[in-house]
Amino acid sequence: MRIGIMGLGRIGAFHAETLSTLDSVDSLVVTDPVAAAATAAERFGARAVESPEAMLAAGVDGVVIAAATDAHPGLVLAAVRAGVPVFCEKPVARTIEESLDVLRAVQGSGVEVQIGYNRRFDPGYVAARKAVVSGELGPLHTVRSTTLDPEPPPAAYVAVSGGIFRDCSVHDFDVVRWITGREVTEVYATGANRGAEYIAAAGDVDTASALLTLDDGTLAVVSNTRHNARGYDARLELHGMADSVAAGLEDRLPLRSVEPGATFPGAAPHHFFMDRFATAYRAELTAFTEVAAGLRPSPCTVADAVEAGWIAEACTLSLREHRPVNMAEVRKA
Repeated sequence: MRIGIMGLGRIGAFHAETLSTLDSVDSLVVTDPVAAAATAAERFGARAVESPEAMLAAGVDGVVIAAATDAHPGLVLAAVRAGVPVFCEKPVARTIEESLDVLRAVQGSGVEVQIGYNRRFDPGYVAARKAVVSGELGPLHTVRSTTLDPEPPPAAYVAVSGGIFRDCSVHDFDVVRWITGREVTEVYATGANRGAEYIAAAGDVDTASALLTLDDGTLAVVSNTRHNARGYDARLELHGMADSVAAGLEDRLPLRSVEPGATFPGAAPHHFFMDRFATAYRAELTAFTEVAAGLRPSPCTVADAVEAGWIAEACTLSLREHRPVNMAEVRKA
C-alpha cells in the first residue's frame, strides 16, 4: 500500500514515522509547502513531491492530511474528487460552516473519510466503551471527561484556534458521544484566565468547564486547562447504576496523591499528547490502512466530527453569554 502525507509539521512527521513501521504500508509519498519535504523523505524512505496535486497524480492508495487547519477542506475535497480515501486530522475545517460544506460534498461520494479523533483507539477508552455497550455498568448517570495540557500553545496558534472548546474540549465532546452512544441536548459552559495573558487577549480562556446534558438524562462534566504543570492529563470516568470505570487511571497519571502511604501513581507522568496516546495513534493509522484497503468503513466520519463541532459551538456561545444553551439553538443559527 502506498500512502501520501500532506503536511510534515510535528504531527505529520509523527504520522510519517508511524506509517513507515506498519507492515501494510510499502511506501510513502510526502509533501509540505513549508517544511523540508526532502529531509523528511530521506528520513522515512519516502518520495517527496512538490504539491498535493502531484501527490494525487502520482497514484496513492490513501492520503493522510496533517496540514494547517485552513488547508483541510480543500485537501479533503481534492482527494475525494480523485477517489482517494482520506485520513484528516481534526478539525475538518476552522468553522462549522466550512465543516458542513465538506460534509455535504463528501456525502454520497463513495469515498471514505476518517477524521483523527485518536481517543477512539486508546485501549482504555475502547474498554470503557465496551463496558457501556455490554450493559455491565447499568444505566449511566455521570460521565467525567478531562483534558489538561501541561502548558499553553504558542500565541500564534491560540489566535487561530477558534477557542478552547473548538480546539481542546472537542476531543472530550467526541469521546462522550462515542462512548455513551447518546447525543447532547443542552450545555452550560464557563471559563477563566489564570495565566498566559495572550490567551485572554485573543478572546479565549485558558481554563474551562462544561456541563453537558445527554438525551437520556445522563450528565457529562468536561474539564480543560492549558496549565497543568505536572503533565498531560487525559482521563474519562463512567459512573453507572451497577458499576463505575475509568480510562487513564494508570501509573503515569500526572496527579500526586497526598494520602498517607499512597504510592499511586508511581511512574513518570505523561508530558504530552503524543506520549499519552502513542498506542492510540498507531491503532488509528492502522485502522485507516484498513479503510483505504476497503476492509472497513471509516470509524470516525465527517458527520461525527461535525456533531462534536456543534457541541463546541454551543459551549462557546454559553461561555460568551453566561447561560445554558440548547443544541437546537445553535443548529438553527
